[in-house]
Amino acid sequence: MTEDAARYAEKMKKRKEHQDKIVSERQVEKGLLIVHTGKGKGKSTAAFGMAMRAIAHGQKVGVVQFIKGPWESGERDLLRKFPDQVEVHAMGEGFTWETQDRERDIRAAREAWEMSKRFIADPAIKLVILDELNIVLRYDYLNLAEVLSAIAARPEGTHVVVTGRNAKDELIEQADLVTEMTQVKHPFRDGVKAQAGIEF
Repeated sequence: MTEDAARYAEKMKKRKEHQDKIVSERQVEKGLLIVHTGKGKGKSTAAFGMAMRAIAHGQKVGVVQFIKGPWESGERDLLRKFPDQVEVHAMGEGFTWETQDRERDIRAAREAWEMSKRFIADPAIKLVILDELNIVLRYDYLNLAEVLSAIAARPEGTHVVVTGRNAKDELIEQADLVTEMTQVKHPFRDGVKAQAGIEF
């Protein structure tokens, strides 16, 4: 073994010992509140990736899409292939600039929230995805305190994932894990339209 290889091996040995110690000290297991926010692409995509993981572990998943309308999407079509494990509801009517009707948007958000509360309270559902809930909260379509209270009262082993830009500070404070997606480049700015398998 060369001197460089020996130094590298020793460095990695120490790093492994350090990592093993850290991992062994983490013993808590609980349902997490996870927030995906920011202007970058991938918030919902990351949440649906978690749904795939949950399915692979035999867990039940509940998905409520607050804004995205009934148009076809790849993730929804895929999740519906697991009817014994996943329930998916697209309850929005499209982006707020599509409806141009605040009262209609509030009604749609309220209906979606009622479904969400059912999922959150059900101990059999281990992962609840509230897609674009941050948008609904940003426009005050739902009472933030009510939403935070319902999420906080979830069964101990239930994970809740909230997606959407502009997450409220109070939601971030209550969350266990927050990821902010940052946009560096996006093809839409160069005239590239939304494409199947990438955006939907």
